[in-house]
Amino acid sequence: MLRASLTSIAKAGRVALAAVALLGLAALAAPEPTLAQSVNPTASAVTEEQLLQALQPGGEIAGRVSIPDQKATGLIKPGGQDWRAFHQGAMFWITAIALVGMLAIVVAFYAVRGKITIDSGLSGMKILRFNAFERFVHWLTAGSFLILALTGLNLVLGRYVLIPLFGPETFATATQLGKYAHNYLAWPFMAGLVFMLAVWIKDNIPDRTDVAWLKAGGGLLKKGVHPEAKKFNAGQKGIFWSVIVGGAALSVTGVLLLFPYLAGGYADWQLVQIIHGVVAAVLVAIMVGHIYIGSVGMQGAFDAMGSGEVDLNWAREHHSLWAEEARRKQGGASAGTPGARPAPQPAE
Repeated sequence: MLRASLTSIAKAGRVALAAVALLGLAALAAPEPTLAQSVNPTASAVTEEQLLQALQPGGEIAGRVSIPDQKATGLIKPGGQDWRAFHQGAMFWITAIALVGMLAIVVAFYAVRGKITIDSGLSGMKILRFNAFERFVHWLTAGSFLILALTGLNLVLGRYVLIPLFGPETFATATQLGKYAHNYLAWPFMAGLVFMLAVWIKDNIPDRTDVAWLKAGGGLLKKGVHPEAKKFNAGQKGIFWSVIVGGAALSVTGVLLLFPYLAGGYADWQLVQIIHGVVAAVLVAIMVGHIYIGSVGMQGAFDAMGSGEVDLNWAREHHSLWAEEARRKQGGASAGTPGARPAPQPAE
């Protein structure tokens, strides 16, 4: 009996020793608990030189990672604070002032000048101003830009307007849908810019008639003043080149924002976003003025991009040189000769 007990104790001792040995091997194979902390620098391990480098444009305090993406090594990016302050401060005010300022100018102009009417009245005769393809190019560019403008303004001003009105959930849903619309409608907008440049560049080269038009205020400031102009006057040429140059800047920066690895480092990406936002704010303000003149601001102006035909007297008052040239080229009743179909009265 005693011998059996001693045998059992001996077996238990051997099992215990084996267990201790296995635990010791496991402890030797396991990584040191301080290894994870030694990979990336702690606050006390950051040197003064690293801090000075981090404060330079594009500088950062970086650690090490075991994944292929080395951009994930960034721990602290001081420049990000400046970018956030600009986006939430200066960018907000630039956009708000540009938009609200242009709306105030338009309202004040309408209050003082009123609707610009055709001084000689409607002639009842039409003249072709833009063909179907030209109108398609205009509405392709204008329609996509309108959605891009609204979704872009939402990113800058939306949280201050939509959240108080509709709540954070609605704002989040609208912003997410707006992101998709912004990303995909950028491509039709860029295509429209290319078409516009190809179709209208020949008529938008500045010349001496533009100088006289500008001196006369385009006839917009005083009733009965109608300076000569070709197919596009100086104001329309300014709109055209604003859209082409501004649209090109938005296109390039927009592509870099869609594919940020093309922009370089994070500081380059932030600069690209600032340029994109400022150019967009200015172009939106310009388009507000353009939309006003092309709709409620001037009698008969919308017909040019609506049906493509404008009243002959409207053409003579606002684009006299082009009107005479178009009459010679088009000929017949549609060019304003007797027998042309009556023009419908535009809505007031």
